[in-house]
Amino acid sequence: MKKLATTLLFAMSFANISCSAFAAPTVLPLWPEGVPGKKDIGPQKDYDGYIQNTSEPTLTLVGPAVDRPNGTAVIVAPGGGYVRQAVAREGSQYATWLSTLGVTTFVLNYRMQEFGHPAPLQDVLRAVRLLRSRAAEFGIDPNRIGVMGSSAGGHLAASAGTLFDNPAGRTGNALDKVSARPDFLVLMYPVIAMDGPAAHQGSRKALLGATPSPALVQLMSVDKQVTANTPPTLLIHTQADQSVPVENSILFYQALTKAKVPAEMYLFEQGGHGMGMRDGLANASQWPRRAEEWLRARGLLETRQPAK
Repeated sequence: MKKLATTLLFAMSFANISCSAFAAPTVLPLWPEGVPGKKDIGPQKDYDGYIQNTSEPTLTLVGPAVDRPNGTAVIVAPGGGYVRQAVAREGSQYATWLSTLGVTTFVLNYRMQEFGHPAPLQDVLRAVRLLRSRAAEFGIDPNRIGVMGSSAGGHLAASAGTLFDNPAGRTGNALDKVSARPDFLVLMYPVIAMDGPAAHQGSRKALLGATPSPALVQLMSVDKQVTANTPPTLLIHTQADQSVPVENSILFYQALTKAKVPAEMYLFEQGGHGMGMRDGLANASQWPRRAEEWLRARGLLETRQPAK
């Protein structure tokens, strides 16, 4: 970690990022004033590219764009059914790829089943507010902050894009005054529905509990929360996904289309759940290229001056 931090800081000095960003820590606590609803759940578990039992949410700066930073930032939320997080495959791997496109990327370590709703929502919205409030420090455009998520992390990203003004996402801190609306979303085989045949029951139980109220199920079925203010969205899913049915992405895309929100969706035949960036999945292995094209078409890879 020390070697990585040294490399990042050295690269940032050549990226013309502000001096304050040079001194920024690699790992940022989301709640320095104290985690809302803090619980003693024991130490975090880190194993084989996964983490569990998060009680102190963080943002980890995986890769400021070292050669051609363009001012865009992405918060990456790994998946894992709100039980664990696949931080290697769906966190640092995606962040490293995004950094090659000029995107400054942070991996979100959010609270999960030990807390349940609204803790993950509070964490992702605090992450957006934190980066927006410190945009100059990280050399990013406060109007080009996106959230990318996979599986349950995709549900969390979609929640950020639909529930950014929801009272459950506020804690009374002064940062609540900063907009938590992401400027764009990238959703990889996301959990969307919390009810019906498309619902992923494991994510639902971990997030909402065994017997959630109908109102809570409705609220967290995020396709039902889409409005014209939901940010532009890219969706990627496969027919071969046996864990989270492809209907989840279709439901969200239909809601976005109805609300006239710019959206693009790629549905591939091959590639199971949690496919990451593996080769050998026919056209599905090319999804990073399609994602890059979408980001470029939306102007998110054009270089802009860092915020002052």
